[in-house]
Amino acid sequence: MTKKVAVVADSSPYIPENLIEQYQIEVIPLNVIWGEETFSDGVDITTRQFYERLAEDTIMPSTSQPSVAAFEQVFQKLHTQGYQILAVLLSEQLSGTISSAQQAKKMVPDAEIEIFDSQSVAMACGFQVLAAARAAESGASLEQCLETARLARENSGVIFVLDTLEFLHRGGRIGGAKKFFGTLLRVKPVLAIEDGVVVSLDQVRTHQKALDRIVDLIMERTTGHQQVRLATLHANNPQTAEDILHRASRKISPQETIISEVSPVIGTHAGPGAVGLAYLLDM
Repeated sequence: MTKKVAVVADSSPYIPENLIEQYQIEVIPLNVIWGEETFSDGVDITTRQFYERLAEDTIMPSTSQPSVAAFEQVFQKLHTQGYQILAVLLSEQLSGTISSAQQAKKMVPDAEIEIFDSQSVAMACGFQVLAAARAAESGASLEQCLETARLARENSGVIFVLDTLEFLHRGGRIGGAKKFFGTLLRVKPVLAIEDGVVVSLDQVRTHQKALDRIVDLIMERTTGHQQVRLATLHANNPQTAEDILHRASRKISPQETIISEVSPVIGTHAGPGAVGLAYLLDM
């Protein structure tokens, strides 16, 4: 009899709670460090609390990956329950989360554990988690779930615009958007995650034109595909996020739409006001 597969995620995709529960996904939170305080992402601090404080606090937060012990505890529990384990995690180039998971894997040597780099963040990573979890629910083997995650990685992406590049620059995650930092007040870069890092796709003059460009780029990437899943993501900017999801959905007719928030950990680097669309094709 094939062993059951449990899918583990970190908190950065901020997959809606109903889907976490439906597919029994184990979520290990990253950490937000604010002065002398440390918060578990989405556990000890909500997105609303985070963005309200971010707007007022003179101290800027930082972030850290989950501890090795946090992964070990979850891996050991799932192994004891008879599961094989697939951990689908945010980009190794943006976080040390995968390093923590790999170290924890060595501490549970009898467990069958695969660590998978989504090479992305937010719901582009979340769609990979969900694809693997849906495969696991259908009875797929660990290798089949891993292959599903690989296929989802090849067929997913996220395009977004930030209200300011200040937070991305300060956190050292600015990547391919760095060249725009000097013209910060004059352009709105339209950004994406490619091969695990932030890249710039375009630059426009206004926030509204940036939103229009997101929708146009999503249309370009999804044209010709029969099955499209879409997720909007926002950093305390729900109305704008719902608007671009609605606009894209009218043109694409996706089989699934998800409204997701930008987690406090990702929000530390994206800053308030960020919005974007993530997609998954043909799965």
